[in-house]
Amino acid sequence: MLNIPKRIHIIGSVGSGKTTLARTLSAATGTPYHELDNVVWERQENGDRRRTDQERDEVLADLAKGESWIIEGVHSTTWVEESFRNADVILFLDTPYYKRMKQITFRFIRQKTGRESAHYTPDFTIFRKMFRWNALFERETKPYILKLFRDRDYPHIVLHDNQQPIDWDLRKEKRHV
Repeated sequence: MLNIPKRIHIIGSVGSGKTTLARTLSAATGTPYHELDNVVWERQENGDRRRTDQERDEVLADLAKGESWIIEGVHSTTWVEESFRNADVILFLDTPYYKRMKQITFRFIRQKTGRESAHYTPDFTIFRKMFRWNALFERETKPYILKLFRDRDYPHIVLHDNQQPIDWDLRKEKRHV
C-alpha cells in the first residue's frame, strides 16, 4: 500500500506538468486539488476578478488548514509559503527547459484549436509571456526555491517528469529523484 502524503504542494515552471500531475494524484487518491491561479483570481461569470493580496492570502490559508489537499502552482514564492509550511511534501517538477518550451507551444496550439480549455484567452501576448515566465523561472525562481528548500528544510521531492514514478519515502533526507 502506498503511503501518499495527505497535503501535497506541486511547484514548477509554466509547462512543467504541474496541473497534469495534480489531476493524476487527485484521481488516484480522491484528494481535492486546487490551482493557485484560482486562489489569485476569483472566477466569475462576467469575468475574472483579481483578489486583493489580503483576500488571496486568506483563501490560501483556509486551503492550507485542510486535512488533505493538493495545491499546484508556484507564483511568487513568498505568499505561497503558507502552503509550503503546511505541506507534508512539496513535489518540485524540475522538467528540462526544452520540454517546457515544447509543452508551452503544444498547449497553445491545443487551446487555439479548442482541444484544451483555458482560464485566459490564448493569444500571442500570453504565449510570449509564458516563454518569458519560463526563462524567469529558470534564471531566478528555481535557484530561489532550491535555496529555500536548503534553508527551511521543507520536505520535498524533485522530479524531472510528471510521469515519473514517485518514491514517497520521505525518511531519506532532501531527496532528489
